[in-house]
Amino acid sequence: MINFNGTLLSQTDSKLTVNNRGYKYGDALFETLKVVNGKIFFWEDHYFRLMSSMRILRMDIPMNFTMEFLESEILKTLEANVLLNASARVRLNVDRGEGGKYAPSKEALVHFNISVEPHNDPFYSIDSDNSYIVDLYKDYFVAPGLLSGLKSNNKAIQVIGSIYAKENDFDNCLVLNTNKSVIEALNGNLFVVKGDTIKTPPLEDGCLKGVMRKQILELLAKDVNVIVEEASISPFELQKADELFVTNVIKGIVPITKYRKKTYESEFAQSLVAKLNAKLRLV
Repeated sequence: MINFNGTLLSQTDSKLTVNNRGYKYGDALFETLKVVNGKIFFWEDHYFRLMSSMRILRMDIPMNFTMEFLESEILKTLEANVLLNASARVRLNVDRGEGGKYAPSKEALVHFNISVEPHNDPFYSIDSDNSYIVDLYKDYFVAPGLLSGLKSNNKAIQVIGSIYAKENDFDNCLVLNTNKSVIEALNGNLFVVKGDTIKTPPLEDGCLKGVMRKQILELLAKDVNVIVEEASISPFELQKADELFVTNVIKGIVPITKYRKKTYESEFAQSLVAKLNAKLRLV
């Protein structure tokens, strides 16, 4: 069952028209959520990121788009799919409906839809036996700036980058901006560990304003034994690092085991996962 503007429909009945602005122009935003036993992980952060992104795109936010309303619609959709008491992946999509060309018409009103699917892992973990090999994706580059960091439906570089990774037997690729700085992975934010210093690219470089990125930075801020930097990362720093890891809300923390000829440990990432799960239990 899919939730279209509060109405539950079967997948066969839930069709967007060819005039939908999200389909025609990518005039849409989305949030990918992890929900376990009816609890939406980091829901407040997801909600405020969505509201901020809608304002940046000059969407007229409906009055009923409160945090409580959207949460209830998510839970309603999970219940309809018998996933309310399970682990699930949820996509909340917001678009500007129909009307206009590039400039929306007055008839272009904001709509939402919610889709859900089962997800096997209720909490975050790292399998130290798994390899995770990455490379740089250098065919296309991301423009620096906050607009590139929106979680919009314009994901062309992630799509073709993922095809490149699959064709070359990589698990993921790291993305560069036009300044040739490494900004993120195809599906999450990047952290670089070197000694007691942990770096992640700043939002101004064009990386996603990740919800899990925010959680990790908050955890690191409480650790007096590390130095945290939000600074541009050069490709040369990757091979000098002790650890590299990717973060997103669904997987949590994914250690990179190999980049080109360099292999990496995952001790620091393992310790962070334990702290992340502990934080979730306290919420």
